[in-house]
Amino acid sequence: MKRLVFILFICISSLYAGDSDFGIHFSGFVKTDLMLDSRQTVAAREGHYLLYPAGENKDQNGDDINATPNLNMLAIQSRLKGDITGPDAFGAKTGGRIEAAFFGTTNSDVNGFRLRHAFLTLDWEHTSLLIGQFWHPMFVTSVFPGTVSFNTGAPFQPFSRNPQIRLTRHFGKTALMLAAMEQRDFASSGPQGTGSMYLRNAAVPNLHAQVQLQDDGMVLGVGADFKMLNPRLSTPYGTKNENRVTSLAGLAYARFKLNDLVWKVEGIYGQNMTDHLMLGGYGVESMNEETGLETYIPTNMFSAWTDISTGNRMAMGLFAGVTKNLGASEDLLSFWGRGSDIDMIYRVSPRVMWNSGSTRLAAELEYTAASYGTMASDGSVDDAEFVGNLRLLLAAYYFF
Repeated sequence: MKRLVFILFICISSLYAGDSDFGIHFSGFVKTDLMLDSRQTVAAREGHYLLYPAGENKDQNGDDINATPNLNMLAIQSRLKGDITGPDAFGAKTGGRIEAAFFGTTNSDVNGFRLRHAFLTLDWEHTSLLIGQFWHPMFVTSVFPGTVSFNTGAPFQPFSRNPQIRLTRHFGKTALMLAAMEQRDFASSGPQGTGSMYLRNAAVPNLHAQVQLQDDGMVLGVGADFKMLNPRLSTPYGTKNENRVTSLAGLAYARFKLNDLVWKVEGIYGQNMTDHLMLGGYGVESMNEETGLETYIPTNMFSAWTDISTGNRMAMGLFAGVTKNLGASEDLLSFWGRGSDIDMIYRVSPRVMWNSGSTRLAAELEYTAASYGTMASDGSVDDAEFVGNLRLLLAAYYFF
């Protein structure tokens, strides 16, 4: 079936609307990554998508089992994109995109052909509408880290693609964007594991608003995000559950350009950011012993990152990020999320890229440290100690 989908995707290139200005233009790249880690990591796709180092796991002799290096080579990030143009509709210029890669949807699906983006756009003079699957607005496409690593700065940078309806209104150099989203590949955690059912069963989409200013290479923006989940349809006692957990998040970001030098910076304060591959989640605040009904509360986190890059043919860059688990405002009886035993994570990763025609060779040295401890009653972490991983990443690209 996956081979059939891939063949159909390629065959779309033979379809034209009759006008030479309309049709589909394919582009993408082939990329191979070689990764050497100094220890075991918390990662996806056989270590390709690195989040942070695994905590200590000592044997009977006191030796850390996770202090074992790991080497791998994969080409699963290779990507195919089709940009589509067509005739006007509803007084707007139309367009679309379908994009896929071989990254799979789960660890057991490595090499699987998976959907990344699939959307249509309607562009009027000052207003644009996007409908389909695209980056979550908290992944700002004009301000994101330029790392060689496919993690693109996660877990410091929000990382999620969502089915959505996004409306953008331009006022000169300023744009106001409103979006409503559901979840697919990047989903929330809960009593039944990770899945989109918690957001779907709340019957309220993930809502986002953002204001952005662009002026001569400078980008400034702020955004706010609202999410509501329904963790259970019923309690273990069979009582219908109508309690929800709501969470808020905010971000502020900037991009400055001076000749070949580009500086980006972003800060995020959020609750229940698991679906963005970040720290945090939510838990049970109280439970009625007679009915089993629970009340819920999210945990809080803070994250900040910066990225500096310069050069074209010989390009160099440096990424640095930090994220902190801030716990919840009340004590928790249980918890669902990511990094419940992590207090803080930081990363520093310099990189260099050599560009020649359609070919790029790149190298990145990524040091990530996470402080592991004991989860406190409010979801914060006590007695934390840092464990670090050093990754050497070599990559070869061919763009087409």
